[in-house]
Amino acid sequence: MLVQRKTREDHRGFLSRFYCAEEFREAGINKPIVQINHTVTRMEGTVRGLHFQYPPYAENKLVSCLKGAIWDVAVDIRRGSTTFLRWHGEILSAANRKSLLIPEGYAHGFQSLTEDCEMIYLHTAAYHAEAEGRINVIDPRLNIFWPLPIKNLSDLDCEHPFVEKDFQGVVL
Repeated sequence: MLVQRKTREDHRGFLSRFYCAEEFREAGINKPIVQINHTVTRMEGTVRGLHFQYPPYAENKLVSCLKGAIWDVAVDIRRGSTTFLRWHGEILSAANRKSLLIPEGYAHGFQSLTEDCEMIYLHTAAYHAEAEGRINVIDPRLNIFWPLPIKNLSDLDCEHPFVEKDFQGVVL
């Protein structure tokens, strides 16, 4: 779900509501935010991901870019979903003030489109290393479009597996 943050602006700057539990509840997100992460990605073209958490630590995640711009990608990995293994991408930037709400059962990754991107993530579950799942960002089965050449991946992200042919998805 793409979320467009509205602003109230005047000569001093602006105010933007980042999160409202009531509005998210109306959209079907009933879990509270329990963890907030802030990241900086220095190099344009860097790709991070694809990451997700297995139940019982599956999470909804609200992703926003505070500085610069990113290409944000969510991949449906829910067993039985009509959009299984399809991806969706959006440009999130400080300028457009858009956020992407990524539901449980989706893997997430992004590519920085500018230098020094700052992002904030709101999570409905705390991170648990033993529950983390990973998919390789260049998996040909997913065929994700990355707008820039991939210049920088962590050693760990390079080692993420491709989706196995018999992978049927995550059961939530």
